Amino acid sequence: MRIAPLSKEYLTKAQERLNSLTKPLGSLGRLEELARWYVAVKENIAPKLDRKVIFTFAGDHGVAEEGVSAYPKEVTAQMVYNFLGGGAGINVLAGHIGAEVKVVDIGVDHDFGDLPGLLHRKVKRGTANITRGPAMGREEAQAAIEIGMALAEEARRDGADIIGTGDMGIGNTTPSSAITAVVTGRPVEEVTGRGTGINDETLRKKVNVIERAIKVNKPDPSDPLDVLSKVGGLEIAGIAGLIMGSAERRIPVVLDGFISGASALIAYCLEPGVKDYIFASHLSQERGHRAILDRVGLKPLLDLEMRLGEGTGACLGIFLVEAAVRIYNEMATFKGAGVSEKL
Repeated sequence: MRIAPLSKEYLTKAQERLNSLTKPLGSLGRLEELARWYVAVKENIAPKLDRKVIFTFAGDHGVAEEGVSAYPKEVTAQMVYNFLGGGAGINVLAGHIGAEVKVVDIGVDHDFGDLPGLLHRKVKRGTANITRGPAMGREEAQAAIEIGMALAEEARRDGADIIGTGDMGIGNTTPSSAITAVVTGRPVEEVTGRGTGINDETLRKKVNVIERAIKVNKPDPSDPLDVLSKVGGLEIAGIAGLIMGSAERRIPVVLDGFISGASALIAYCLEPGVKDYIFASHLSQERGHRAILDRVGLKPLLDLEMRLGEGTGACLGIFLVEAAVRIYNEMATFKGAGVSEKL
């Protein structure tokens, strides 16, 4: 895999264009940062942003049987049906920004049959309980990554201009916290949050479950694939592959929240060059998300105290990227508008 760094030439050209627009220098703040980023990723001084795609990966987790979520495991499959029926938060926000939602079954413990609209990419019917052994085999983790990479190639062929990441999986904040603790070296308690809204007692149990999983599996922090296979999840692996594949193909990616963050952390540890091609849409309410962003070196665009997942935050991030690109492309220059520049 070869992920090229962003072109300084295009970053400079984008900045020159932004400086020529009818506004004080830098007055649109991070919108200007987004415009520069998008131009450089696309290597196009007049880029379009028409086709927006959200990939929502779904997978089940054996650790859910430890009672770490406020919802039963069956909700994963039920929510997949809801996504396909257009009734979920991701459907509403994707509709608001004009994005297509692609739902990927990469590891749901349910037989959907020949269900129209669902991308059938199941590696296995959910991961194993990480308190008793590895979540999955190393080969299975690699297979899930490759599925994400293949979807990035399909998106490129279909003309996707920008991609958003999303997830669905009851219990998936538990493996995400485990990954975060192992890779960042932070204490488990410091990076573990309430997920679906669990109470204090269940939160204490969740922390204990993650500590046990790390003790049992002994994931190697220097080997991202080892961490992913031992304490991760299939949707986490799929998103990591999507990020890497998109970066290789120069498709900008807007990350959702904590689970997408854990995926980005794995992708970054495998291929540090992905950092140039990803933006964090928001800061999740999940405690470990800040540790991930700090480790990768990402600054979130929004802080709306969200923790839904599905790709909802990514939709809002893409909305801001699109606003930035329209400013860049459509705003008048001082010369063109006959407006006097700064003295």
